[in-house]
Amino acid sequence: MRIVFMGTPDFAVPCLEDLITCSHEVVGVFTQPDKPVGRKQVLTPPPVKQLAEKYNIPVYQPVRIKGSDASEIIKRLSPDVIIVVAYGKILPAEILNSAPYGCINVHASLLPKYRGAAPIQWAVLSGEKETGVSIMQMDEGLDTGDILLVRKTDIGENETSEELFDRLSAIGADALLETLELLEKGGLKPVKQPEGDFGYARMITKELCPIDWSKSALEVHNKVRGLQSWPCAITLINGRNIKIHKTALSDIKGGKAGEVIESNKKLMVSCGDGKCVEILELQSEGKKRMNASAFLQGNKIEKGTMVGE
Repeated sequence: MRIVFMGTPDFAVPCLEDLITCSHEVVGVFTQPDKPVGRKQVLTPPPVKQLAEKYNIPVYQPVRIKGSDASEIIKRLSPDVIIVVAYGKILPAEILNSAPYGCINVHASLLPKYRGAAPIQWAVLSGEKETGVSIMQMDEGLDTGDILLVRKTDIGENETSEELFDRLSAIGADALLETLELLEKGGLKPVKQPEGDFGYARMITKELCPIDWSKSALEVHNKVRGLQSWPCAITLINGRNIKIHKTALSDIKGGKAGEVIESNKKLMVSCGDGKCVEILELQSEGKKRMNASAFLQGNKIEKGTMVGE
């Protein structure tokens, strides 16, 4: 099939690579404009652009998709289908309807749950035990189109959103190829999504970072997992903002919410439900990420210290 691909981040790369290396013809790629990255603000192309250029596929990077010449470009490319994977822009009707098979989206949740920009992080933050990938026929709503294919997977108790991101990107690529094969054979049976408010996976911001130690140990643990590796959960320890990269649930009985229960080689903090989390990896501002034992050697934290204050 002739395909126009629209995507931007790392999550979209396995889908594009599989399309390129299989029997399909990717005739053009749309991605977001290059952005400054890092402390030196080096102008850097998105991962999808880097892959497309490796295979000499034409790349288009409109600042705005609506009101641009994108629809005219797509008409000239004459695709059979448009594949959209984490593109990051709302598509107007003229693009949604500009290919015989329309636009097909790879979404990293079990729709209708977690529609929106950050479904992977919110699934982990919410303590879900199962998630997956939904292949959807796009319409003008926000992730409301008919479901074409679903692939489910369990979420591990200690699995981070970063780890889940990698797994779902691979699952999504496989599911997309299967969907296109069924599409060509006429074997798809679209299923309408139920109507109603099923929640919205809004964008992740740094406002979510501070840990509320009055929450349960499980909720604190889920926050650390869900915000890894960006923007990371943080807490105040001895007046300094510390990033918390990795925790584990503990059977040790706790005390007051936010109280350090143990700080000899292990760092245990009590939560609001009287249970503890063990902080396994953490990072001072401007320093390297390290395990708790190494951190405690250079940063004295007394037992009974109240964190988050």
